[in-house]
Amino acid sequence: MNLDQIRKLIRQWITPAPRGVRVGWSGGDGERVVFIDIPAQSVDTLFVVPPPVGKAGSSRTDTVAVPMRDGDGTHWLPRTEIQQLLSAGVRASGMPTAKALAELVRQAVSEAGPDGGLRVGQGLPDREREMRVAYGQLAGEGLWLGRPADEAWAQGAAACQDLHHERDGEPGWVLCLVAGRPAVAVAASVWQGIVEAGRHAPGPDPLAAIGFPRPAEDTDVPWVIAAGSRSVDVDGGSWGAGRLTCSGRGVWRWQPLPRFSLNRGRSAENWTAGQTPALRLRAVVNLPWSGAGTLEINRPRRTQLESQLPYSAVAGAVTILSRRRGAELPAARWERGPFGNSARSVSYSCTIAGPDGGPALKASAMLALPTTMESTVVACSDVLIENPQAWAAVLGRGRDTQLGFDEVQAVLLAAWETAAELLPDLVGDPAGLSWAAPPTTELRMTCEQPAGNSVLPSLDTVVDLAPLGMNDGGTKSLMAVTITAAPAMERAERRSLLREALVHMAHEFGYVDAEVVLL
Repeated sequence: MNLDQIRKLIRQWITPAPRGVRVGWSGGDGERVVFIDIPAQSVDTLFVVPPPVGKAGSSRTDTVAVPMRDGDGTHWLPRTEIQQLLSAGVRASGMPTAKALAELVRQAVSEAGPDGGLRVGQGLPDREREMRVAYGQLAGEGLWLGRPADEAWAQGAAACQDLHHERDGEPGWVLCLVAGRPAVAVAASVWQGIVEAGRHAPGPDPLAAIGFPRPAEDTDVPWVIAAGSRSVDVDGGSWGAGRLTCSGRGVWRWQPLPRFSLNRGRSAENWTAGQTPALRLRAVVNLPWSGAGTLEINRPRRTQLESQLPYSAVAGAVTILSRRRGAELPAARWERGPFGNSARSVSYSCTIAGPDGGPALKASAMLALPTTMESTVVACSDVLIENPQAWAAVLGRGRDTQLGFDEVQAVLLAAWETAAELLPDLVGDPAGLSWAAPPTTELRMTCEQPAGNSVLPSLDTVVDLAPLGMNDGGTKSLMAVTITAAPAMERAERRSLLREALVHMAHEFGYVDAEVVLL
């Protein structure tokens, strides 16, 4: 006789489970008798059990019966008396809705747990009631999540619990509650995809990086992410807001939802040694791929890049700068340098020379794979106005070399596209790589050529900043903004995001009247 099995059966079949039950053996070493001792229970507690219907050994979850003790026998409470009890409750608290009745039944069943072992929320006393309420609300909407497979656990600010069905083939679920958000039931297969997407983040906890499912803004009731879902928004992790999408092969990948900041990366000033241009327009793309230490730049890909650079977006932008001023000075001849080239780095540049042979304009494209000092792949594209006077001389008399802000936007867009789309192809297929951290792009405008008094001139000496409006604090020699977003995107989306980023930058640097519609 298995005493533990008897205890489990009592908890499984009687709701609520009686308090203080003892099951044991009586007698000495000879014949013994199993006893079940149930102390007096609260007088206002109504106990129910599954009705004696259905298959032998199984119970129905949608009906209950009320056993009544009569001397040494037991009888079932008649239907008319059950109706009277329900009527008394209705008179006291009002008629419950069908949804509320379903919730009460599901909650009563969930409290007992499979084999009387586990309850919804068990393991987290402070949040057990909250989890049971969410479970009941979802049940009231017709979603039967199954029974707890293990105790609930705390995951940062979230409370989670695995749930499974007794029948094979039924999908499992994870009930997840994050403070300040409605509860969510996530299909086990989708939950696993969320966890796997953050597996490459440093540290032992993928969810600490990825975060947890985030509902739509107008959702204030428990919601569901079904097994067939192909996209999930997440937030609350160290990576910030992002979106997981499932590929046709069933692989879930995370990409950040676009946001802006002034955070400066370690590589912001890479590839600037020995250069002092009058104006530098730069896009630096940080690509923190997992396993990037094994990547390399082979000869065929380098050769392909050399053939593509004369037709790249940044080459076209440089060519147009002169064309708009009446001169045809194509950025067609690209050479290696001035920075190092190896199996782990590339550096190419195109120079538009002035009358004396010195550089007037320059475009550059660089990429570096991780080193012992830097764990991220970094791609960069620059456009430099090295010498405005030399450029004016080669353009022809009376040509103005100050850039309009529309030209700045066009150059930054082209530099960003080159650094984010063209250069990463040097490592193969970037789409097959997973993130170990959020990718970022830094857009920078800098004056680096000191004036006669050794002071760096302000940006408005080389760029028309009038579209940004007034600046009470005076102009600066540097303005920059960081965009956290997926590197690859459609050109129209990139253009729109660029304009929003420049407005954010302008506001942060004191141009509070700047608006997207004015750029």
